[in-house]
Amino acid sequence: MQQELAEVFSEHGPLARVVEQYRPRAAQAELAEAVRQALQTHGTLVAEAGTGTGKTWAYLVPALLGQGKALVSTGTRTLQDQLYWRDLPRLREALALPVSIALLKGRGNYVCHYHLERLQEDERALKSRDEMVQLRHIVRFAQQSKSGDKAELASVPEDADIWHRATSTRENCLGQDCPRVKDCFVLKARRQAQDADLVVVNHALFMADLALREEGVTDLLPATNLVVFDEAHQLPAVATRFLGNSLSTHQLLDASRMLEAAGLAQARGLADWTKIAKGLESAARALRLSVAGLENMPGRRATLLMLPERSAFDEAAEALASSLEEAVEQLTEVQDKHPDLAAALAQCKTCFQTLERWRPDAPAARQAAAQGWVQWVELLTHAVRLHSAPLSVAELFSQHRQEGQAWVLTSATLSVNGDFQHFLQQLGLQDAQTARWDSPFDYAAQGLLFVPERLPLPNHPRFYNDFVATLLPLAAVTEGGVLVLCTTLRAVEKVAQLLQEGFKKQGVQRTVLQQGTAARSALLEQFRSQRGTVLVGSASFWEGIDVPGEALTLVAIDKLPFAPPDDPVLEARLEACRREGGNPFMDYQLPEAAITLKQGAGRLIRTEADWGVLMVGDTRLVEKPYGRVLWRGLPPFSRTRQLELALDFIEGHRLQATPSLETSEPVDGVPPAT
Repeated sequence: MQQELAEVFSEHGPLARVVEQYRPRAAQAELAEAVRQALQTHGTLVAEAGTGTGKTWAYLVPALLGQGKALVSTGTRTLQDQLYWRDLPRLREALALPVSIALLKGRGNYVCHYHLERLQEDERALKSRDEMVQLRHIVRFAQQSKSGDKAELASVPEDADIWHRATSTRENCLGQDCPRVKDCFVLKARRQAQDADLVVVNHALFMADLALREEGVTDLLPATNLVVFDEAHQLPAVATRFLGNSLSTHQLLDASRMLEAAGLAQARGLADWTKIAKGLESAARALRLSVAGLENMPGRRATLLMLPERSAFDEAAEALASSLEEAVEQLTEVQDKHPDLAAALAQCKTCFQTLERWRPDAPAARQAAAQGWVQWVELLTHAVRLHSAPLSVAELFSQHRQEGQAWVLTSATLSVNGDFQHFLQQLGLQDAQTARWDSPFDYAAQGLLFVPERLPLPNHPRFYNDFVATLLPLAAVTEGGVLVLCTTLRAVEKVAQLLQEGFKKQGVQRTVLQQGTAARSALLEQFRSQRGTVLVGSASFWEGIDVPGEALTLVAIDKLPFAPPDDPVLEARLEACRREGGNPFMDYQLPEAAITLKQGAGRLIRTEADWGVLMVGDTRLVEKPYGRVLWRGLPPFSRTRQLELALDFIEGHRLQATPSLETSEPVDGVPPAT
């Protein structure tokens, strides 16, 4: 395959014949060869490839040319769809390969014929006139679609609440007992995945499969020779979420409604189903009342050990367990009478098994404590959620690599200044081969890092006023889009309000979009299409945003993205690091912040023609000793601390005459890039 790869990526190869303005990139060819070697040796490759290296085709070509099956896992469904609908068909055509490809998502992405029919029969399940219209669209889609993938139905947003009732969960799926099993979209997708040469999944599904294997459930995913994890920097967080478990009062209330409906319809008179359901509902509401003290806790959450009025919670959890036990006992007696009863039983059993971790004397609780799990309670607006998560996912993740299987983990942000140790330790991959390729962009000419001189520290009462006051002149002079990345949702609201007030005062006509006012996809679509728009967002906007050209010429970051100190998992991990003699800040918090900051900065320059300013309002980046670790990990932009020079940079590019900024010497007190 080595010779084939060289030919594919050559100046006159098959890619050059089908891709307009194709030109060979050394980094792309080298990464493809590294993937080939990992495939040949059944090894593990951790590869950092900067924006513009062409990493997607670099791993897809050897995956297509290699013998045997391949699995590609992405961080988002957006990239998953892009690979399946755009990249893979183009490559398959260019290489003239008769390979079959399949797209596989979690079951919540596929319409369930059975639950859709039940939804049509129950008018009370629809919450608004809009949902009545959405239901008609979904019914028509289910009749015509070959895949049943909700992403293909543009008229109903993917995050619309009605999808929860028109799809299935593992608990309420009827399996082979379902009267519509022959039409099941989920089973069709899984069969196609088993037969395909290359399957595209996402990290959530991969981790769900891994978690089910932990429970002894048959694998969802096919056995493959190669697994590629794109956007691999997300894996530690996704693994923590899926290898842990949670239970919310929403789930409990759903279970009570489900058992009452199934019992009254299919086993009336065999038990007092309404009494059992009301008992479970009351126990769930009592659980929420028992943790009302969380209202006054940071983030409205606390670990089990720090829970206020712990005895009240323990009593409520015991009462809830008793209600679930009664429901399970009664449903077990009648489960064979109808699939709905079996589904209700499965739902109640799952809730009970999860709750077992929270009962002090239960074996599951003792096992969780012995294995170093952290447990915390989160108070939501109308619910409470109990969380359990492993302190470390390293062993669980690494041990599930199948024998003879090659793993490739790639992203633009895996290392801290070229050091991969933090990422490798999180996933238990210390023996992996590591490699990195820099972006081919001329960052010093294309981008400017601006860290204002006189801003107060982020904890100062006037920080956001001064941050926005400094940002406004830049936003006013640039004709392109502005992306403001905040570290908290509260900051998003504050910054958006200050920007609107500032533009109005200056008489500047600018649309300000704010996270939370519409679906993420809708906000991004408007941002891309409406030139000069300002978009203010938090965590989910720090990555996965590709806005090339003058649609984005200014990215502003409010604070260094250190994880919030009230995160229970982080708190437990820092304490574990401290116990082992480490330095929690340097060993864990700083590397995490460096990778996140690099992700945010990566939104600015997406092509060789892009240009723009990256403004970071947190002066600790250059004024604290640890800041060197952070800014050295960023692309090697030119740098300044003077607003006037930042304005000149924008004006220069607008006039297609870049200002001459010296990058080999310190610029206004900021050390040069290395």
